[in-house]
Amino acid sequence: MEDYNFFVGQEFPDVKAFRSAIKEAAIAQHFELRTIKSDLIRYFAKCASDGCPWRIRAVKLPNAPTFTIRSIDGTHTCGRNANNGHHQASVDWIVSFIEERLRDNINYKPKDILHDIHKQYGITIPYKQAWRAKERGLAAIYGSSEEGYYLLPSYCEEIKKTNPGSIAEVFTAGEDNRFQRLFVCFRASIYGFFNGCLPIVGLGGIQLKSKYLSTLLSATSFDADGGLFPLAFGVVDVENDDSWTWFLSELHRVLEGNTECMPEFIFLSDGQQGITDTVRSKFPSSSHAFCMRHLAESISKEFKNSRLVHLLWKAAYATTTIAFKEKIAEIEEVSPEAAKWLQHFDPSQWALVHFKGTRFGHLSSNIDEFTKWILDARELPIIQVMERIHSKLKTEFDDRRIKSSSWCSVLAPSAEKLMNEAINRASIYQVLRSDEVEFEVLSADRSDIVNIGSYSCSCRDWQLNGIPCSHAAAALISCRKDVYAFTHKSFTVASYRNTYAESIQYIPAKLEWSKTDKSSMDDNILVVRPPKLRRPPGRPEKRMCVDELSREKHTVHCSRCNQTGHYKRTCKAEMINSIEQF
Repeated sequence: MEDYNFFVGQEFPDVKAFRSAIKEAAIAQHFELRTIKSDLIRYFAKCASDGCPWRIRAVKLPNAPTFTIRSIDGTHTCGRNANNGHHQASVDWIVSFIEERLRDNINYKPKDILHDIHKQYGITIPYKQAWRAKERGLAAIYGSSEEGYYLLPSYCEEIKKTNPGSIAEVFTAGEDNRFQRLFVCFRASIYGFFNGCLPIVGLGGIQLKSKYLSTLLSATSFDADGGLFPLAFGVVDVENDDSWTWFLSELHRVLEGNTECMPEFIFLSDGQQGITDTVRSKFPSSSHAFCMRHLAESISKEFKNSRLVHLLWKAAYATTTIAFKEKIAEIEEVSPEAAKWLQHFDPSQWALVHFKGTRFGHLSSNIDEFTKWILDARELPIIQVMERIHSKLKTEFDDRRIKSSSWCSVLAPSAEKLMNEAINRASIYQVLRSDEVEFEVLSADRSDIVNIGSYSCSCRDWQLNGIPCSHAAAALISCRKDVYAFTHKSFTVASYRNTYAESIQYIPAKLEWSKTDKSSMDDNILVVRPPKLRRPPGRPEKRMCVDELSREKHTVHCSRCNQTGHYKRTCKAEMINSIEQF
């Protein structure tokens, strides 16, 4: 408290500095301040408590902005009891208190603001006041949410100017041009996807937490080393079937415009109806599957049983129908309700053995990893979210390009490791050759048929993952074939380098953009206004796919009394029987 003791003759740089100091002292020393006179040349205030004699007077020195204390009368007799709030602890004061903390930590929560203010000053402020101060502080540092939407057209133009061939479009609704949707896809991402990535596209959305309601939609893939590769992303005012149909239509337009023949892709998502229908219509030759991570989370939330989650993953990775049926039988044994629940999901859309095509070892999308890129920026204006993604993309492209330049192997590191493991296991197998392409590979406990002409093995690992299994490696080595030549090209170092061959170019800071002037609205220049719907306070609703919303909830069943609504461990029938016997 010694820092807040004033004395006659004490000087301050200007009136603003003095007002800030006296307000800080009032808050720290727990007394309310009543200002009697305050202007640019004088300041006179007293303690607001009735009967307290404390007074202070300060004036501006001649020919200088300096303020000095002329008199301090009396001492506090008020008991200084302003513990449960303080009139001087305004939103502006809280902003000044948290500004540096917000710069270091965007996710500085209102409850943490309350805690830190109480710890330092011993006062309690309302939660809503802390929330408003954080919103105003973020706006002061990063710009307002309204400005973020206003700058979108300029930002899209900068993307297309600095990264030729990229797509960046903003869409509005209504006569007043309210923001509706944004789609961005960099030219370097398009090139890298077609020339080096696995033919897998993960789809997902994450709610943004700025002042206005919006959701970030994204399409991602995998590079040769299994790393995250963002392909395209967009922001929509509302996530629903229509917005997903729009996003996938935009993605189809971009991909179609950059290839003569559309390849077959594997789309992974949480199974929303809009995604399923649009993939079927826009990408008819492609496949759609459930993201296994999402399916595992769903069964975990539904039945609260880690054993079921473990068995579900085992069933998903099973490479034979026998092994798959065994795991499903175990799930039914653990919980008949869970087995019935799982019947709503076609095995061909989540189980490896029933999927038509190669999964390249990926049963889940990497959307969660992409989400981490912008997790701490979700509360910022939309323009800041876009800049965060661009900055991360540029850094990752540059770093991975440099990293791969020193690789000497044929395959990317993760694939090379799998290949070496397969070759090591193959050394103990016995190989019997049937003809030019077919072999029988004998191990200690099984026999497998390998056909190097069709790139297949009876264990199914080769055709499902795209990398020769140990049986295939044994057959290929026995006939002096190069095992690497029989690996899918998407796993090679050459493909990895192609993925990051083009650069994400630098985009100037927003101060350098040619801002759209509001007065130029009549010149057919788009001025984007924020959506009408603001984000409501509190925790957002749980995101659920459409299929999950329409699915009936399972009914619990007691194995002791054969009644519904409870389990065996909570059954009261035995207790009632005991009471009756007594």
